[in-house]
Amino acid sequence: MAKAIEVTGLYKYYGEVKAVDGVSFTVDEGEIFGLVGPNGAGKTTTIECVEGLRRPDKGYIRVLGLDPQRDGYKLREKIGVQLQEASLPERMKVWEALDLFGSFYPRRLDSKMLLEQMGLSDKGRIPFEKLSGGQKQRLLIALALINDPELLFLDELTTGLDPQARRAMWELVREIRNKGKTIFLTTHYMEEAERLCDRVAIMDHGRFLALDTPENLIRSLGAETRIVFSLDQALDENKLLQIDGVSRVEKSGEKVIVYGRGAKLVSHIVSFLEEEHLRFSHLRLEQPCLEDVFLALTGREIRD
Repeated sequence: MAKAIEVTGLYKYYGEVKAVDGVSFTVDEGEIFGLVGPNGAGKTTTIECVEGLRRPDKGYIRVLGLDPQRDGYKLREKIGVQLQEASLPERMKVWEALDLFGSFYPRRLDSKMLLEQMGLSDKGRIPFEKLSGGQKQRLLIALALINDPELLFLDELTTGLDPQARRAMWELVREIRNKGKTIFLTTHYMEEAERLCDRVAIMDHGRFLALDTPENLIRSLGAETRIVFSLDQALDENKLLQIDGVSRVEKSGEKVIVYGRGAKLVSHIVSFLEEEHLRFSHLRLEQPCLEDVFLALTGREIRD
């Protein structure tokens, strides 16, 4: 499969700090590639080097076969960029922003079509300051798409959006990919990466800790299944630990969490509770997810 992005041995320093420490990766054409990591991991610096917005200290980068530094003007006609932090003049109307950005390129899409695709067809004459957070994000994506790019960069696309707007944005990203675009996104929402991305790279302290499909990353963790339920009676935890597949039990008030492995783990737990005449409620199964992989690789401490 043809490569939309090729990066080998990328380094970027800020004084003594290695913001990007020798990362290498490729992105296939038509792929949604995700880069995740804690704050300060080096995600934005990496994506800005690939976009050509920041000059790397060392490394080989090719985007659509072009060098982002040497072939910057030619490359910018082929890519679209939604920055982590971007804004427009408060009184600029939506149609004015599209008209302005469209004038930067020799080739542009129809503004009315883009507004309709972004769900903004009735917002053309609304000033930027009057748009909701989700509408502003959709407008910024429309501006990144105005030149009909082959490759779209999305940096922390849904930060600050409510759950409903975030999920609507996910559907929009899928629709864009289905039109034949390649998408490179950064996010710190693990559910977002797991739902959207064909492959995910987990980054910390400037390095890639893992790179694979979300499914393979979760499988590689070998994490245990969690069975969670509520119980308002006394529980003999030692009896639970004797059940085949159970490795440990946690109890906090009425909430019980049983950790273990095995295809019949749930049925074993339910059978035990019924045999012991224990009245349980709110039982649910929690499978390992990409967040578990992320925490296992990067740690659980708070990062600023």
